[in-house]
Amino acid sequence: MANALIMLLVADSVARVVIEEALEKGGYAVMAAGDLGTAVKRMSESAPDILIVSTYIEDISGYDTAKFLRTKYHGLPVLMVAGIIDDDRLKYRLELEGFEVFPKAYSAAELLAKVKDMLSRGRGSGSVEI
Repeated sequence: MANALIMLLVADSVARVVIEEALEKGGYAVMAAGDLGTAVKRMSESAPDILIVSTYIEDISGYDTAKFLRTKYHGLPVLMVAGIIDDDRLKYRLELEGFEVFPKAYSAAELLAKVKDMLSRGRGSGSVEI
């Protein structure tokens, strides 16, 4: 879906920027937020075509966050990202701390393919986790 509007809700600021850049390079318009309040405000200004949400936002699970937002936007497709995107900015940050990642990070191409697939199915397509 060309020019689709994506609501990206990821609490980690570096991860949010990396994912936002990947989506924009893929041709999507992105409204990014790091907390539920900001997401609700931005979504009230423009209804998104899909919600991408991380597994936790503030003290709320991504699942509960998505369920809440779906009460406002019935049938909104939801893509829950449970891992991290493969990007040097995140990789080096983790390596500096001696952290390991499991499962492996997903690529920007994998994310874009999943978003394209979900948008092609339209509203009510359900939630998917990568």
